[in-house]
Amino acid sequence: MKYEKRRTLCISTQSGCAMGCVFCATGQMGFKRNLTSGEIVEQVIYYANLLRREGESVTNIVLMGMGEPFHNYDATMAAIDRLNHPLGMNLGARRFTISTVGLVPMIRRFAAEQRQINLAISLHAADDELRTSMLPVNKKYPLSELMAACRDYVAQTHRRLTFEWALIQNVNDSVETARKLARLLEGLLCHVNVIPLNPTQKYAGKGSTRERALAFKAELERHGVPCTIRIRRGIDIQAGCGQLAIQQAQNSPSNPLMI
Repeated sequence: MKYEKRRTLCISTQSGCAMGCVFCATGQMGFKRNLTSGEIVEQVIYYANLLRREGESVTNIVLMGMGEPFHNYDATMAAIDRLNHPLGMNLGARRFTISTVGLVPMIRRFAAEQRQINLAISLHAADDELRTSMLPVNKKYPLSELMAACRDYVAQTHRRLTFEWALIQNVNDSVETARKLARLLEGLLCHVNVIPLNPTQKYAGKGSTRERALAFKAELERHGVPCTIRIRRGIDIQAGCGQLAIQQAQNSPSNPLMI
């Protein structure tokens, strides 16, 4: 049997981000502007051309780069529609995954549109106190509202949700926290992706050890919640998950470099 070689692009929808998640470099730099649908598509075309030279092609697209896709909803969806179109890149809708920190009205709008695009929720905490300290958006949309929207999404679309969880040593990586998360997700069609936190300059927290990550995963699975530990990539060039930011070129202050 021949298996498809996956080539997944992580695409940005904004320059900077207004969500202010404390452990994310993009959130730390603040919001600059929304990208147009053309700028979002352009990122895909650029890397598709690079892959084509190697005899390969884009297989999947995750909108998990800079920015909150649901904060730039119309441009994000317009870009996906163009990439999905037969006269565009003709990528199937299920090849796309959108990640949101939990903008409840947009989750409900997305569910009502009955799209086949995958949805991921950046959760990172299983109680309001901890989540609010990490993700300020939780003040506006607390877990009770977010989880209600998530359950309604699954009920409307019959599609599995993914929950993303950055494992931070001695913050949200204990077995007890995993137990609390399992209770929060009980009965929900979902999957949890965990990844040890990547370091950023303005956050002191550190990624969990392999042992704590495995224990967290085991506890979730013991309660019937499927879980995958993701591999950390791109840390050596500050391009790992949560590390995307703008740096000023030392010899050209007016020329920001996107990394």
